[in-house]
Parts: sequence; C-alpha cells; structure tokens
Amino acid sequence: MSIPDHARANFQTLLRAAADGNLALMECADAATGETRYVICAVGRDSTDFLFAPFGHLADGNPYDAYVPPAPTLPDEQAS
Repeated sequence: MSIPDHARANFQTLLRAAADGNLALMECADAATGETRYVICAVGRDSTDFLFAPFGHLADGNPYDAYVPPAPTLPDEQAS
C-alpha cells in the first residue's frame, strides 16, 4: 500500500504548521452527524483575519481500537 501524494503533501503542511507554532485544536460539529469533534487545524493569516485549515479530528476513545495497521509487505512485493 502506498501513501498518495496529496496525503504526503498535507502531512508536510501539518509538520510545517507544527514547527511554526501554527496549529489549533478546535471544537466543531461533525457535518453529517452533528456530533462534537475536536479538530486539528493549521492556522494562517489573511491580512487581519485568521484562517483555519482542518486536517482531521482526534479519535474518540481508544485510537488503537479504531485503526488496523497495514499488512506487512513481503520483500518480493515491494514497489520500486
């Protein structure tokens, strides 16, 4: 499984925002369910306005229960 370029680019943006101290944690409502979400955002400026770019929300409960790691890749299956 390969990570797509857009995900890599977003991750690099998130790292730059973190290094610059330009991250925020915002309480938002899920657009589909209305549930409360705690969203990680990069913060930018447009003149005197602040801009918040959402990157994702924190997992509810135990994140180890929410995700399954990728299956190991065998040496002869690796992409070049």
